[in-house]
Amino acid sequence: MCRFPVCASWSNPIRPSPGTSRPCGDSVTSSFRTLKATDLRSPSLFWRTLWLVLLLIVASLAAWLQSYRVLERGPRAQTIAQQVVSVVNITRAALLYADPLVRSDLLAELAANEGVRIYPLEPDDKVIALPEGPLLQLMEQAVVAKLGAGTRLASDVNGIVGLWISLSIADDDYWVFISRDPIARTYGTQWIGWAAVALLLSVIGAVLITRLINRPLAQLSHASAELGSGRNPAPLPETGPVEIRTVNESFNRMVADLGKLEADRSVLLAGISHDLRTPLSRLRLELELAHLPESAHDAMVADIEQMDAIVRQFLDYARKAPQTPAHDVDLSAAVAAAIQRARIDAEPESALEVNLAPSVVVRGYPIELDRALDNLLTNAVRYGRHSENGKLHVTVSLTADPERAIVSIVDCGAGVLADQVDRLLRPFERGETARSGSTGAGLGLPIVERIARMHGGSLRLSANSPHGLRVELQLAR
Repeated sequence: MCRFPVCASWSNPIRPSPGTSRPCGDSVTSSFRTLKATDLRSPSLFWRTLWLVLLLIVASLAAWLQSYRVLERGPRAQTIAQQVVSVVNITRAALLYADPLVRSDLLAELAANEGVRIYPLEPDDKVIALPEGPLLQLMEQAVVAKLGAGTRLASDVNGIVGLWISLSIADDDYWVFISRDPIARTYGTQWIGWAAVALLLSVIGAVLITRLINRPLAQLSHASAELGSGRNPAPLPETGPVEIRTVNESFNRMVADLGKLEADRSVLLAGISHDLRTPLSRLRLELELAHLPESAHDAMVADIEQMDAIVRQFLDYARKAPQTPAHDVDLSAAVAAAIQRARIDAEPESALEVNLAPSVVVRGYPIELDRALDNLLTNAVRYGRHSENGKLHVTVSLTADPERAIVSIVDCGAGVLADQVDRLLRPFERGETARSGSTGAGLGLPIVERIARMHGGSLRLSANSPHGLRVELQLAR
């Protein structure tokens, strides 16, 4: 029996039966959306480093948060336990020492303002213990240590969810019910703004650090691409960390050595070509003035023209890459003009098929592109006749996509073997006699290949079906 009638009369009307329940407060659940990483077939070093830095930042924050939660668990459990003990002691004092006339008002005030109620503890109460957890265990141990070994804590009694603490006064047992969960954290919305600012600053810092780390490598990569395209790159800065400084110094020294070697080679080839052209011109003049049989005259003229073509190839190969900026070139018009200059239709027993995409524009140098097209078409006319019937059949096509343009020249000649392709692209190398004959210096295709690289493209040779050679000049747009 309750020794405090006011307590019994106030609490019994609202005491729930063991089978009843009331709705509990809404629980707050957090959900996180997983951002799918973009599938990059070959991400650049900048993005790899950026993602690595961001991953390290996230991992550091996660480790810091977990460490903070572990370190603050004990003090927080003590604070919660002290609050619970204070509520229980105040409630006990209200029941023992308050004036019976104001005791009901005091308990009503606690219930209304603090969410604290008093219920008699019955043997048939359906009690659910506190859920397991490091924080709750520490808090429960602290409460039991301060209130006594017989103190019980529960999270649900007769279907009512909250924090329940047993209380003994004399020979009577009671439940102190706290509807407000002292364990729950109360968060405002201000932290969202601070978290967004922190995230933004972290991302900006990661981007700056990544750019600072990758800038020397990006400069080296750009300079290497310029050098591979036949242009002289600007000197790399010889500052910064010792490793970057050493690499840049070595690269600048290599570029200078290559430039000197290229200049010496150009001077040598140009000098030899110039010295050869003068006597060739004199021989041609003397040949025209001499009265020779027609067959001998024609043979000697052919030999002189072949020597002049070889000298011209030397001059073309000795020319440096243009140092002026590239500009837009109408490749469709350039291919059409090269076909007109080649005069394939004027060749005996010849057939020409042309399929050019209209208005194909590339960034490049018109003179070099004309030289490459003339070399390819001359090569097709010279070596593209059928080995059996002697007919010449050449197909010229131009296709393009957003990234590149492809000029294809196909003939029906003897073709080349697969193991001869690499040799044909090396200077002063010629294929087998069946394809190359004995004319030329072996510089035609290397000149075209170098012009292709100059324009960010490539030169590809492959066998044509059923016979012949397919040459593809690929240029970046």
